Amino acid sequence: MAHPIATPQTPSARTNLPVDGDGLRRLRIDLAACLRWAARNGLEEGICNHFSAVLPERPDLFLVNPYGLAFAEVTASSLLLCDFHGNVVEGDGLPEATAFHIHAELHRLKPNARAAFHTHMPYATALAMLEGQPLLWAGQTALRFYGRIAVDEDYNGLALDAYEGQRIAESARDADVVFLKNHGVMVLGETIAEAWDDLYYLERAAQAQVLAMSTGRTLKIVPEEIVQHVAAQEAAGRAESARLHLESVKRVLARDEGRVANVRRAK
Repeated sequence: MAHPIATPQTPSARTNLPVDGDGLRRLRIDLAACLRWAARNGLEEGICNHFSAVLPERPDLFLVNPYGLAFAEVTASSLLLCDFHGNVVEGDGLPEATAFHIHAELHRLKPNARAAFHTHMPYATALAMLEGQPLLWAGQTALRFYGRIAVDEDYNGLALDAYEGQRIAESARDADVVFLKNHGVMVLGETIAEAWDDLYYLERAAQAQVLAMSTGRTLKIVPEEIVQHVAAQEAAGRAESARLHLESVKRVLARDEGRVANVRRAK
């Protein structure tokens, strides 16, 4: 279940917000598109999961989806701009408690993690519930994550304070993907597009592995030298592919949601 955050005790920064308005608008659009497309792909869990992104020119401020909205309901304008003290600098509502405590500490302690996506998406979470290494090098999609995964073995319950967020951030080390055992996954990226791209393909890789394991047959593991080779190939074009992936998501959303709007106007 989701929990509302307690009202912060520090002064609000609403009155002093020197930000790039166009850049903030683009960030809002990109993050909202990821949330809405994640909902279409079944990657959300009720109102409990959360995506965040730091403002490039204000690393002390980050966007996050508000408490009480499902991913499919989030719009660019409904995203909250928060500081690391829990103040809502721009937007209506409050962040969910675990969203704030996890994401504020991640962004504070890992400044290169400009975007942080946390989900309980089913297949990746299923692997997080197993003993041992979650993702195995048996499918091509999985190989893009070679050398980029950390595993947090120490589930401690809901992240309702800063300590748990700090612990999760420390467990990430230099990884882009953290499997939170008995919990879910956290995907970190230098851009929203890269975090989205990894989140999407992580679930696809996990789904393929779970389906293969369900046959009861032995997985055919890719040789180490091939794993390293493919991982290097994937890394070479990942940022541009991620950008184009997110642009395609925004085009499809604009097309489909434009159709819905036209139907409603015609009634």
